[in-house]
Amino acid sequence: MASTTSGDVLPTGCRIFTSVPDLFFLPEFVIGGLVWILVASTRVMPENPLGWVMFVSVFCFVFTTLWFFIFICGANQSSVWPSLDVGYHFIAVVFYLSASVDLAYITVVWGQVSFLSPADLKNFRLDIAAVVMSFVATLLYFLHAIFSAIRWKRS
Repeated sequence: MASTTSGDVLPTGCRIFTSVPDLFFLPEFVIGGLVWILVASTRVMPENPLGWVMFVSVFCFVFTTLWFFIFICGANQSSVWPSLDVGYHFIAVVFYLSASVDLAYITVVWGQVSFLSPADLKNFRLDIAAVVMSFVATLLYFLHAIFSAIRWKRS
């Protein structure tokens, strides 16, 4: 007799490399790590908004890594995991969007300084790269959240 519940809702093992929302794990990991590295390699001024950017990038990096290993190990087969997947990725989108806007604002304000020393110019260029990577990470988490929500509704 067939079961009415879906037994294999989320992929496990190497199958996460072939399913659409889970393909975003590795790019999220790499781009999020780049945001972390780029922001950490500059002079952190002002501390408060850039502290939020660092928190978001480290938080999402660590939790995406944890999420990735949970999926690889196959510990995601309970019926609650699809909704947790959607919830985590939407929280990551909100966090990264707020961090990206903060970082972009600080970079624009920093760029309006009339004279930038060579060291400040290097930090400014690193901040520009961090802004771009931060918005790319936001897009990746958003796409992952949307495709996870579609998968959740189908399960």
